[in-house]
Amino acid sequence: MVDSLTMKIGVLALQGDFAEHIAMLQHLGVETAEVRLPEHLNGLDGLIIPGGESTTIGKLAVAYGLMEPLKKFGQRHAIWGTCAGAIFLSKDISRDQPLLGLMDIKVERNAFGRQVDSFEADLDVPEVKQATGTKHDYHAVFIRAPIITSVQGAARVLASAPDGRIVAAQQGHFLATSFHPELTNDTRFHEYFLSLAD
Repeated sequence: MVDSLTMKIGVLALQGDFAEHIAMLQHLGVETAEVRLPEHLNGLDGLIIPGGESTTIGKLAVAYGLMEPLKKFGQRHAIWGTCAGAIFLSKDISRDQPLLGLMDIKVERNAFGRQVDSFEADLDVPEVKQATGTKHDYHAVFIRAPIITSVQGAARVLASAPDGRIVAAQQGHFLATSFHPELTNDTRFHEYFLSLAD
């Protein structure tokens, strides 16, 4: 098990549900930091990019001079993008907006529909079960969720929805999920990310 007490994880706090991620990390005993400027990345072991509005997150990251520092941070440290954060991490979303381009994944925005089409589903995620020593499926919350339409290169599929569409992928120390683990009481995906940041 990862020693979370020695780690410091940042959450990109430009827009979206960053407070919920911070609360989840603090529940696990992890030191946290809100990241809004390049200097806020100093001393971090990993970074979570939360759900929200990917276009807005990208524009604010450009405005605050964060794009290159985030890419440089990702060369050495773990980054996890949830929902809009997964879009921001990807290399291709078939439209023009600021992206970090760190993961060899293609993402389709709002693939499951609008807010009213939000849903929940049980996912079989073997890596998370193994890392956390558990056997039960992960109950995931999808809100205006994107879909990972393809993975290339070193990226690999971690989980698929019941209909077969990809909803979680990993590439080395990068993690992307279409759903919102911070909106559940299940800490296992956060624990899994800590193992990548260790």
